[in-house]
Amino acid sequence: MRIVRPTLLAALSAALLASACDTPSERYDVLIVGGSVLDGTGSEARALDVAIVGDRIVAMAPSLDRANAERVIDASGRTVSPGFIDLHAHLEPLLELPLMESAMRQGVTFALGGPDGGSPLPLGPYMDSVRTATVGINVGYQVGHNAIRRTVMGMEARAPSADELAQMQQLVAEAMGQGAFGLSTGLLYLPGTYSNVDEVVALAQVASDSGGMYTSHLRKEGIGLLDGVGEALEIGRRAKIPVVLTHHKAVGQQMWGKSTLTLAMVDSARAAGTDVMIDQYPYTATHTGIGVLVPSWAMAGGNDEFRKRVAAPSLKDSILRGIVDNILNDRGGGDLSRVQFSRVSWDRALEGKTLRDWADRRALAPTPENGAMLVLEAMMNGGGNAIYHVLDEGDVKRIMAHPMTMIASDGRLSTPGEGHPHPRAYGTFPRVLGEYVREQGVLTLAQAVHKMTQMPATRLGLTDRGVLREGAIADVVVFDAATVKDGSTFTEPHQYPVGVETVLVNGQVAVENGVATGVRAGRVITRP
Repeated sequence: MRIVRPTLLAALSAALLASACDTPSERYDVLIVGGSVLDGTGSEARALDVAIVGDRIVAMAPSLDRANAERVIDASGRTVSPGFIDLHAHLEPLLELPLMESAMRQGVTFALGGPDGGSPLPLGPYMDSVRTATVGINVGYQVGHNAIRRTVMGMEARAPSADELAQMQQLVAEAMGQGAFGLSTGLLYLPGTYSNVDEVVALAQVASDSGGMYTSHLRKEGIGLLDGVGEALEIGRRAKIPVVLTHHKAVGQQMWGKSTLTLAMVDSARAAGTDVMIDQYPYTATHTGIGVLVPSWAMAGGNDEFRKRVAAPSLKDSILRGIVDNILNDRGGGDLSRVQFSRVSWDRALEGKTLRDWADRRALAPTPENGAMLVLEAMMNGGGNAIYHVLDEGDVKRIMAHPMTMIASDGRLSTPGEGHPHPRAYGTFPRVLGEYVREQGVLTLAQAVHKMTQMPATRLGLTDRGVLREGAIADVVVFDAATVKDGSTFTEPHQYPVGVETVLVNGQVAVENGVATGVRAGRVITRP
């Protein structure tokens, strides 16, 4: 046996140490230390540091050397997660609000626009304008069926001709080629409500051929909800396309509790081979145009035709009866106090007020008939938007807990002082973490983060977002699980959340100490 003397061991050790020092350690642009890391997969939290170089995560380990970092973010006592992905966002004001602060300060780092059948068209040039503008968070788009149908057929209440259908299919194909993530429909809205299932299947098949998905604002979400779900599932089955039942809900007291049936339909369809998922916002009120209370037949042909019908006494009477029916049985919730105006360009004093308040101002009894006359007056003045308090908390929690449900805001980009938006525009993701995780225990923290990150990323086909791991894009949120909550309310909506302390978008700090830094590091993301 050869004996190595201590002096020789010391010399060898010194040589090895000198060699290691000659090799520079990797430098980090950002190092997040001391946090409890939820990686987005649904796994429980681990104590890890997260190192970032450029726009990528390069290391995750229990203890990384702070001396190697240009910037250290102390996340002690905080949760570190992937940035939240909003699968249903109304980005229409994007070029006017490029910082996207109402989304960013919730922890959202990617928002998908073009929902409910509405999207920019043509899509490619619009996305180029967004790239030029630079935006605060990452954005992507679907192509909207309503936008396509309006381009080809206007407001015609009929089935398309073979040539018109071919034109619509071509527009879907072009948008998919420009990077759209899929096709969205708003079958409750104009002119999509005039379509039949064969038309939608034909367009969805084009999106499917390009690897896209299909998201559906159902044709009915109140009475007729089960038929609406069934139609979306049929479209998914026939077009062989992944489906998202978007902002899933049961509208109106007559339908409360029916989520037990719709969720059973989802489970049955999945068992039969249809790839269907759900997204949801965590509130008991919806938001859309006041025209949703008007029967769709009255709007066929556009605004001029609508005004002609209102001018004909017998048709006006039928329109009013249809509005009364919707007030009693659908979005009206049977009570004028459940309809709250959010944006009324022709009378800002109504914003935040209810249909009941307007009736009181006019010294009218708060009957459905008087409410219908006011709705018709609103439409003749140019319409408006409203919040409808017509959902049940039991359905909200039941849908949220379903394993195929993701969290999405359905929120419109907002800025303080403009209109009276639904609080989901400012508070969706923090509300889930505060109210439904911490306070009510509907979800665990790991489950909630999974529903906000990896689940929607997987639905979009994105493998390097929605997770924290080495090599992934550095979209990261640091929040305080003990305090995070929404601040926005139905009476005071322009309130940012608390507890979302740091947000990184593509490796750059966009929110620091709960305040936007002004950095616009977002990108336009196209379908893989």
